[in-house]
Amino acid sequence: MRLRPVASKIPDYLQLVGVYDVIHRPLTATHDPLFPLTPERIAERLARPAPPPDPRDLHLVVHREGASVSEAAVLVPLLNRSGRAQLLLTQRTPHLDNHAGQISFPGGRVEAGDASREETALRETEEEIGLPRGAVALLGRLPVYDNLSGFRITPVVGWIETPAAFTPDPCAAADVFEAPLEHFLDPANYQRREFHFRGRHRHYMAIPYEGRYIWGATAGMLFSLARALEP
Repeated sequence: MRLRPVASKIPDYLQLVGVYDVIHRPLTATHDPLFPLTPERIAERLARPAPPPDPRDLHLVVHREGASVSEAAVLVPLLNRSGRAQLLLTQRTPHLDNHAGQISFPGGRVEAGDASREETALRETEEEIGLPRGAVALLGRLPVYDNLSGFRITPVVGWIETPAAFTPDPCAAADVFEAPLEHFLDPANYQRREFHFRGRHRHYMAIPYEGRYIWGATAGMLFSLARALEP
């Protein structure tokens, strides 16, 4: 479901100094038993121990023990569109203080009344795009993702059957759109990138899709999803 087109690209202030393609065996329907993508098969893969980080994954950061972090959770929404698994993504409005205009998953900070990270992800999703929490079947979690902004994010994977109605909050989401999950399960579509910012050297993951630029924590969590669903 696309509400209206919004341009998305890497911010101009990032000075790109390197691009490295991620070369792995593509995940395709011809040789992987995960296809067709069903919630049961995805849940089985997510229940396995997470694979260890690749030494080349320099985009990963781990907050030191005892560091002050902000706990958050996001929903990784998978939508059943006529038997085809689609990934649901949002684009943040350009006026927000943090990560304005970036493509992301619905989610946000953990609140005191949240009983679990799953509840946080569902509550925030309902607030941001109007998707009732009862419409989401939870499949499992991805590894916790620490980012340079001081957040510790728990990605929760959920399955949504269609038809599903979305009523985005215009203050939070400028756009809601779908993309085929298969695109994000092929590690060859990802790029490892690096840049200089405010005197520091940074690494990040990116995965372009049809003119949209998905990067940072969202791309990093998507890469984690691709690894979790590998054979």
